[in-house]
Amino acid sequence: MKIQFLGSVRTVTGACFYIQASGLKILIDCGMNQGADANKLNRQPFEFNPAEIDFLFLTHAHIDHIGLVPRLIKEGFKGKIIATPATADLSEIMLYDSAHIHEADAKWQTKRALRQGKETISPLYTIDDVKAAIPFFNRVPYKKIEHAGKGIKYRFLDAGHILGSASLEIWFQDSPKEKKLVFSGDIGRKGNPIINDPSLIAEAGYVVMESTYGNRLHKAMDKTIDELVEAIKVTFKRGGNVIIPSFAVGRTQDLLYILNRLVREERLYNINIYIDSPLAEEATKAYLAHPECFDEEARRLLNEKMAKDAISIRFVDSVNESIALNTIKSHAIIIAGSGMCEGGRVKHHLKHNLWRQECSIIFVGFQAKGTLGRRIVDGEKVVRIFGEDIAVAAKIYTIGGFSAHADQKELLQWLSAFKNSPQVFVVHGEEEISLQFAEIIREQFGFNVYVPNRGEVYEI
Repeated sequence: MKIQFLGSVRTVTGACFYIQASGLKILIDCGMNQGADANKLNRQPFEFNPAEIDFLFLTHAHIDHIGLVPRLIKEGFKGKIIATPATADLSEIMLYDSAHIHEADAKWQTKRALRQGKETISPLYTIDDVKAAIPFFNRVPYKKIEHAGKGIKYRFLDAGHILGSASLEIWFQDSPKEKKLVFSGDIGRKGNPIINDPSLIAEAGYVVMESTYGNRLHKAMDKTIDELVEAIKVTFKRGGNVIIPSFAVGRTQDLLYILNRLVREERLYNINIYIDSPLAEEATKAYLAHPECFDEEARRLLNEKMAKDAISIRFVDSVNESIALNTIKSHAIIIAGSGMCEGGRVKHHLKHNLWRQECSIIFVGFQAKGTLGRRIVDGEKVVRIFGEDIAVAAKIYTIGGFSAHADQKELLQWLSAFKNSPQVFVVHGEEEISLQFAEIIREQFGFNVYVPNRGEVYEI
């Protein structure tokens, strides 16, 4: 078997791993790059022939893991896309939204280019390309061992990251002894709201391991919630709004769950929440359609019909409704995408609130290098939004405890379940973090650990 590391190595975006084994050609994820040089990276030729790929396995539905799927089909893929049922449903929602953004951006860029006498801009892919991709999806539940043919088997286990997220086990036999390769996927936190804790795996010869938060520890959830409550109360006392850039899938649903509980517990009162993301509304419906992924507490609360009755939630659909939110000057919690402030409606709300000292911006997720969110978190005093310089005067909170990613301790706990000593490839982390985490694995477990470079091929 050969594995080539094509994305999400020494960085956190663009997940893509290419396997050749027993005459089959397999991809694990086909994600979009985000941040600096993203457009160039997303448009460069694939380092394989899409028409030759037999299987594409998707670990979960975040766009940095699925975002180039329509382009893959457009360029000749004829194989099977394998995902859990929830991932398949969320992927459809996410990809349609992504296509809409690409079409809108291309239209706007073309308008500007024509004024400058330049050529038109084509979208990376279109809604029609997404429509063509949907029939390729095959739904496979957790824990069921399936056969891909030619001696290759696979199984999804719950990764506890977002709804439907999975770690992937692959067994292959290119020698008398069967070998096993595990992709961790993005591993969630133990005790995350709504979904189950990550499943543990006891044995593998090789592990491709994420390292997003391999260099830090998250706050305990109770302290994280305390910080959220304090941020909201202080902001409302100052007479401002709370803006929360949030991923539409996973983080938004967790926040709604927690805010609902806080009002029920009378720690917050009379709060008005605006979800300015049609994608988040669709994703919330998908969550409610998959209670088989819920943990025991979430199933109990769902049965009690907790969903919306404790708080005032308004899903904002139209652009006019979104614009109207900018007339609200105080006591609003606006949750909008994208989570790293690279696109979507949150940029408009930042433009109207970021310069106001009485407002607060609460970051509840990872901010990749080169993104607008990262520049704000890193303390830039002025940022450029829609061609205009905006002062950063609002209070900035970074509440990492809400992360759907395991922290260093939880990643090491996941690895500690392996009873043998697998070869570990550390991926999905910024370079210095992956290198640091690899060294910790060596010291703590004595495993053979390697941090691959982009495009590198490893034979196992």
